[in-house]
Amino acid sequence: MKAQERWTEVNDRYLSATVSAIRLQLQRMAGAQESDPADEKLARMRREIAELERHEPPPALSLLADRLGLSAFDRNVLALCMAVELDTRMAGLCALAQGEPGKTYPTFALAFALFDNPDWSAMSPHSALRHWRLLEISQPGAQSLAGAALSVDERIVNYLKGLNYLDDRITPLVDRLRADAAGEGPGGRSLPPSQQQLVDRILAGARPSRETGKMPVIELLGHGASAKRLIAGRVAGSLGLHLYGIEVNALPAQLGDFETFTRLWTRESLLMPLALYVDAGRSENLDATPLRRFLERNAGLVFLDIEEAGSGPATYRHSFEVGKPTRGEQEQLWLEALGEAGREQAGRLADQFSFDQDVIARLAGPAGGAEGQLWRSCRLEARAGMERLARRVDAKAHWDQLVLPPEQKNLLRQITHQVRCRTVVYETWGFRERMNRGLGISALFAGESGTGKTMAAEVIANDLDLDLYCIDLSGVVSKYIGETEKNLRKLFDAAEDSGAIIFFDEADALFGKRSEIKDSHDRYANIEINYLLQRMESYRGVAILATNMKSALDQAFVRRLRFIVDFPFPGAEERMAIWRHIFPAGTPLDQDFDFGRLARLNLAGGNIHNVAINAAFLAARENSPVTMPLVLSAARDEFRKLERPARDSDFSWQGSLEAVL
Repeated sequence: MKAQERWTEVNDRYLSATVSAIRLQLQRMAGAQESDPADEKLARMRREIAELERHEPPPALSLLADRLGLSAFDRNVLALCMAVELDTRMAGLCALAQGEPGKTYPTFALAFALFDNPDWSAMSPHSALRHWRLLEISQPGAQSLAGAALSVDERIVNYLKGLNYLDDRITPLVDRLRADAAGEGPGGRSLPPSQQQLVDRILAGARPSRETGKMPVIELLGHGASAKRLIAGRVAGSLGLHLYGIEVNALPAQLGDFETFTRLWTRESLLMPLALYVDAGRSENLDATPLRRFLERNAGLVFLDIEEAGSGPATYRHSFEVGKPTRGEQEQLWLEALGEAGREQAGRLADQFSFDQDVIARLAGPAGGAEGQLWRSCRLEARAGMERLARRVDAKAHWDQLVLPPEQKNLLRQITHQVRCRTVVYETWGFRERMNRGLGISALFAGESGTGKTMAAEVIANDLDLDLYCIDLSGVVSKYIGETEKNLRKLFDAAEDSGAIIFFDEADALFGKRSEIKDSHDRYANIEINYLLQRMESYRGVAILATNMKSALDQAFVRRLRFIVDFPFPGAEERMAIWRHIFPAGTPLDQDFDFGRLARLNLAGGNIHNVAINAAFLAARENSPVTMPLVLSAARDEFRKLERPARDSDFSWQGSLEAVL
């Protein structure tokens, strides 16, 4: 604090001496001072000014001149205009010195006459004074530029007084990012080792170009915006810079506004310790936006948040892949938040969800040690990325509702066991160290429509207490080249973060066989399948594919699947079990209900469900229990819908005698 007070004192003395020297020069020019005493006094003032300029750090005007590249004459012009702001007597002296009562303001013409070694290039639009918008020029009508009124930009007036703040014309467009994210002050938390190593690598490369002297654009790749902001903040904090953020679409589109913003931000980054974080993660055609021009002309440190390498503008840049803390680091973060009593819970949470440290701290705080509540909070937090890309299924089915042969049920239970035991096998037993792919759990459910594939996916989701998302192929597949791959990448990235189960219904439409290349359409279709093959193999979550046409799948997909569960058409015994469980406990059933007779109807589980629902509505309309005639009538309609041949006698009911027989 004492150093700041000392600098303020020096700066005030410097401004006072500078104003006094200019006032004396104007008085001498206007004839209000005799030359010899004025020259001696002026020389004394200049010696004082030179002495104050040797202070470390130097006064604000010296700093500004050095950082913005002002010439000696530029500096004198700025000092003249500043003197008018600080001394009310200067306006009258300007009028006297220029010989016109109305010219109570400084002009370029006055500066040319007042100072030694005048430089006419100071009036050029490319001069430092005008390029950096240090002066405001009032030039009405046919007024010449040399005679136009000059004044100092308000931001620069305050800077020269020692008040350093972000220009008011910029503040509506940018936001100051959190101090704790930037590592400023005691609020900054330590980073996990993997992220700290990345910060150190970025710091090692954050050096000006030898050719241009400009700082590189730091490209932060990946889809984890929170982690990228944290990394950028920590790098900026390590360099002593304040980090501000802007959305790429917030850059002014109009040329004049864009030019003003670019020059003012670059000026601010030279006058203040600033860095800019540009969020362009989901934007398209970045090279065609004002961003490219801004990056080419800005000299300060810029972090560019984009999803993939090569999508940003072609500039001097360094690219870094930013990920969330590793699985082990997340477990440690959960453990620190929950305490030793939550060690087992920390491992389970780290296995299933992928969160940044700030999210972990936020979720663990209110939930405390309540495992069920914390798990639900994590599910809700993780849904955000998937809600835009897939349809969440409200899973309600349980194991006792699923009617399958023992072999198939055993395979389904193996899937849930493997999800629960991933930590032991991959981490404790070391399999992760030997595997760089195939860490996810993928399964194919194959069988005719209605045999229980979707219900089985619901059962697994319920058993694991996870969200289930059904992938809408119409939102993934695109006729435009490259769009399908982009959609798939977004889908898989969001799914890995969410910890949810993804369910591809009618998977043969997406995972079909590669074809012989006959035209460009075939070539790009095969590229999509190849990408999907690679992405499925690197996916670390739980993926379930369902198909009615197992033979239509590409064999390369089949090889990459850990489980293949064939759902057979239910036999009479399975159909009997399905009928017995199909009606909820609250449904009134007639006492003559014959499940054996219904089991003889050759229907799959999905069709049986349709029959039961339709029969219930028929009963509700008649305000009666669900009776065998109503169920058989609904079954007849289902057979007609399926276009299956059937005899009317198959749907007739003889009453309680038939049930007894």
